[in-house]
Amino acid sequence: MHPKATFLLSALCLSAVAFAQDLPSRIAMSDPEIRVMETGDLAFTFDHLSFFKDNEFEGEQAKGYTLPGLWIQPRLTYQPFTSLRFEAGFHAMVFDGANKYPCYAYHDIGRWKGNQYQSGAHLLPFFRAQAQVGRVQFVFGDIFGGVNHRVMEPLMNPEVNLTQDPEMGFQLLVDLPGYWLDAWVNWQSYIFETDTHQEAFTVGLSQRLQLNASSSPVHYYIPLSILAQHRGGEQDDTDMGVQTLVNGGVGLGLSWNVGGRVLRRVTGEAAVLACWQQSGRLWPFDRGVAGALSVDAELGREFRVFGGLVASGQFASLYGAPFYSTLSQKNEGGRFSHFVTPHFGFEWSHHFMKGYALGVKADVYPMHAGRLTLSDGQVQPATFANNFSFGVYLRMNPRFLLKRFLWH
Repeated sequence: MHPKATFLLSALCLSAVAFAQDLPSRIAMSDPEIRVMETGDLAFTFDHLSFFKDNEFEGEQAKGYTLPGLWIQPRLTYQPFTSLRFEAGFHAMVFDGANKYPCYAYHDIGRWKGNQYQSGAHLLPFFRAQAQVGRVQFVFGDIFGGVNHRVMEPLMNPEVNLTQDPEMGFQLLVDLPGYWLDAWVNWQSYIFETDTHQEAFTVGLSQRLQLNASSSPVHYYIPLSILAQHRGGEQDDTDMGVQTLVNGGVGLGLSWNVGGRVLRRVTGEAAVLACWQQSGRLWPFDRGVAGALSVDAELGREFRVFGGLVASGQFASLYGAPFYSTLSQKNEGGRFSHFVTPHFGFEWSHHFMKGYALGVKADVYPMHAGRLTLSDGQVQPATFANNFSFGVYLRMNPRFLLKRFLWH
């Protein structure tokens, strides 16, 4: 079949990118709940995620790469009161075959920065202070990041759960009947006086408004995601200037609770995405919009299939997959006239018990990209490229009670 015919068939048969994949939630999500029954507990938690993910990318949008490795977070947890919890330990990232790692904040694939490095593993301290008042939580230090934010997938690639450093800063969590909110600041790069790099932080807001009960035969909801990254600062001694980039998305979703033994639930979403360069010249345009649709189906308790489509003539995603952007990551400074990206695949995940899960996920991105204008002015014709990703994941998060302190 002709590539363009394959593309059109995919676009017509599949309706969208699955914004909230179930496998990343099962494999990478952390539980922020403070439980009354754990009051007074001093416990040891060994959080661990092993992964092997192969990205085979064609075309001019992005280079392919493989992620074989793991991260571990050994932590001591102490909960002195019913609404207060502390965690302290370290986070270590290990890629198979690597023996030294660049010292800087990991946002995606690690880039080498200067001569500073760590040997053996990319190692960071870990500390979290968490307080709860009613249905509101305040989190300081290492916040609940990645898939915990429930950001629309075109705006945040689930792969950040494998490669980025733990997010650090401040977080506000609100969980009310019919409404959920996560607002946070992830401080990615702190600068001192006369430092030669820029301050960088990301502000995020993710919320979900339920229009009826989630247990209804057909459940309706409104998802909203906003991400803004700022680079610069008053102490900035570089000549790069202040840069502020914003992504946002709002949509309407419905979930049909079928309840069958095979087909359990079907979920669909339609969303409008936007990008805004408030200051700086990192992007060749200041504003852009994109359209996205999604559908996914739960098959039994362990399988999920999904399909999707994202399209735009001018859009850039801060943390999304490279196929949701008119900017080429493979050719720095290159820009496509437009893109249309179907996305479909399947996932399987198996729970052994709470905190223990095994998963497999396959993604296909048959991207149609318009003509590419390179930084030197050369123009390349429109292309159709198949991009494939496959990953296997194992999460283990055992908790061991060391001692219980009873206060009177």
